[in-house]
Amino acid sequence: MLAWVLGAVLAVSLVSWGLVLRGAILLFGVPRLGDLDAPEPAPWPRLSVVIPACNEAHTIEPAVRSILAQDYPALEVVLVDDRSTDATGALVDRLAAADPRVVAVHVRELPEGWLGKVWALHTGLGHATGAWALFTDADVHFAAGALRRLVAAAVARRLDHLAALPAAWRVSLPVDIMVTHFLRALLTVVLPPWGVEDPASRRFFGVGACNLLRRESLDRTAGLGWLRMETGDDMGVGLLMKRAGARCLAVSAFDELGLWWHRSIAEAARGLEKGYAALGRCRVWRLLVMALPGALVDASPLWGPVVAGLPFPWPVRVLGLAVPAVFVVASVLFARWGRASAWPGLLTPLLAPLLSALLLRTAWLGWRRDGIAWRGTVYRCQALREGMRVKIPF
Repeated sequence: MLAWVLGAVLAVSLVSWGLVLRGAILLFGVPRLGDLDAPEPAPWPRLSVVIPACNEAHTIEPAVRSILAQDYPALEVVLVDDRSTDATGALVDRLAAADPRVVAVHVRELPEGWLGKVWALHTGLGHATGAWALFTDADVHFAAGALRRLVAAAVARRLDHLAALPAAWRVSLPVDIMVTHFLRALLTVVLPPWGVEDPASRRFFGVGACNLLRRESLDRTAGLGWLRMETGDDMGVGLLMKRAGARCLAVSAFDELGLWWHRSIAEAARGLEKGYAALGRCRVWRLLVMALPGALVDASPLWGPVVAGLPFPWPVRVLGLAVPAVFVVASVLFARWGRASAWPGLLTPLLAPLLSALLLRTAWLGWRRDGIAWRGTVYRCQALREGMRVKIPF
């Protein structure tokens, strides 16, 4: 009996890692921004970079300076201080005073029925004057020439929305393992970026680091108010544009954009708290399924070979060897696509118990709060469920 139970779990694991492998292969079909080789438009359209910031005093200045150092000829940077309680507001004002391209906006109060970041984006967009708007975060760094390549590609391909994936810079091995685990699942299975350009497809994609939007096309959508309670606002922007019939494309931009996604395990744990809504849809049972059976699947490349060495029926032993083989190939391919070391991906089974514990923590906090606490504000489950637009497909 035990042999067949283990065999069933290994079969599920093999299917799961097979889907990751399939996704890792398909990722190689996602264009790289640097390979698009788009001609420069004449003239360059005015570009408004909208950056919401809530208590980002430790990240915002170097990120914004990387944008101001660009040679884009028609640039406007709208910095939105979203009710910050640290030095973010003062930094925003100082940056605006030092450079006429910077517009400082301060959000003092959050209207009922809006998430803070979505309201900040909506407010910042109201101050933007560009024909194109670029939504990015206050910790994203842009390499020289990045804005030119982004806008040139969007104009040349007559796009309405261009989402660009940044490089996730290395911090420490435990943090890198956690980040790799999440990104691998997201990009290969959950909400992959390929096929977005197909107008007949319902597939959509968005990135908080870089959502470039044609303003007139954005104005023809339901607007950011449609996303006012969407915790996955970055993906929500992609959905908003796709459902309006916009021409969309997702690219990788590892040479042009980068950030330190999480700088510690504790920071990653706090970031995961938002997953009670985004992943769990404010349902404890969904996170329990991810945390408990999911841990067996995540760790199966470790215990599968042990099963293969025991006197079990041959199908079970074959599965025990097949799972780690597929896992290794998928992890190496994903790392190669992302131009990163394969080690964090190969070591993710070691942290399966920790990842499950963090999901259980998220479920407990979400249940206790009846919602999520995000950037100093608590949002209740009923409102989050009613405003949810991006549905994780499982």
